Amino acid sequence: MMKTAELGLAQEWDKTFPKSEKVEHSKVTFINRYGITLAADMYVPKDAEGKLPAIAVSGPFGAVKEQSAGLYAQTMAERGYLTIAFDPSFTGESGGEPRYMASPDINTEDFMAAVDFLSLNEKVDPDRIGIIGICGWGGMAINAAALDTRIKATVASTMYDMTRVAAKGYFDSEDSEEARYNARKAFNAQRIEDYKNGFYQRAGGVVDPLPEDAPFFVKDYHDYYKTNRGYHPRSLNSNDGWNAVGTMSFLNQPILQYSNEIRSAVMIIHGEKAHSCYFGKDAYANMIKDSKYTDNKELYIIPDAVHTDLYDGGGKDAIPFDKLEAFFNEYLR
Repeated sequence: MMKTAELGLAQEWDKTFPKSEKVEHSKVTFINRYGITLAADMYVPKDAEGKLPAIAVSGPFGAVKEQSAGLYAQTMAERGYLTIAFDPSFTGESGGEPRYMASPDINTEDFMAAVDFLSLNEKVDPDRIGIIGICGWGGMAINAAALDTRIKATVASTMYDMTRVAAKGYFDSEDSEEARYNARKAFNAQRIEDYKNGFYQRAGGVVDPLPEDAPFFVKDYHDYYKTNRGYHPRSLNSNDGWNAVGTMSFLNQPILQYSNEIRSAVMIIHGEKAHSCYFGKDAYANMIKDSKYTDNKELYIIPDAVHTDLYDGGGKDAIPFDKLEAFFNEYLR
């Protein structure tokens, strides 16, 4: 029998965005197929009647549900959806030991476990479930859509393909056998140190203080994770980061291998000026290449937006919530 572990969940409002008076908020937990108990914030439209369409949200990679994912979830609840924003395994308020590990398999499973939970919720129509993945969880969401036929609509926002950036570096600048060998060598040396020391060395979150010569995308991350705009005490990016070996398996595991077999609807949204925009454009191109299911696929580029503008709007309402609402309305009828 599956048992849900007891988690210590904060009951006070501790989000990076204001609480909406249009929705009911509560904490929920559910379990994935590895026995890890996941923590989520649930948002339900006030005065909602009947079975509702539902959306599960997670990301960015190294963030917590009190940041961007919660903003997306609360806003979509204001628009009529029952939503959950969850912390992935090993992070935030979710369970899983050791802490601060990531896995292409387990983190894809986290989305599927969210679908399990929503499918059995008495307020949800199980035939109208979608997901939203932000940043690194955009890639996980597409992978989940390729695996989970219960997911009827998927949005990947300002997405990363974490396996691609791990194996090839930013802008594929380290795409060589030599570079990957050196990365593997460093990971394995770190494993020995960790085993000897009896604890996992953290990789460090977003750099702080910010070097004067930092590239723009590092400044962009700093502006979100290290300031009042987006800082959260449980966020890995805001603090000490993942374990140094926490993302090791990403090196060998392309997660978007079968994206062109996704039959359900997928929309990729990206900022025109985001350093990561190439991930979204290439993911869309790969998804429709040799695919029989292109009519319900879309790439939506937002003019002038940078990567973190799609975390919280960037002070300019960059997140196209009307577009998201229209997309989910169409495919979660």
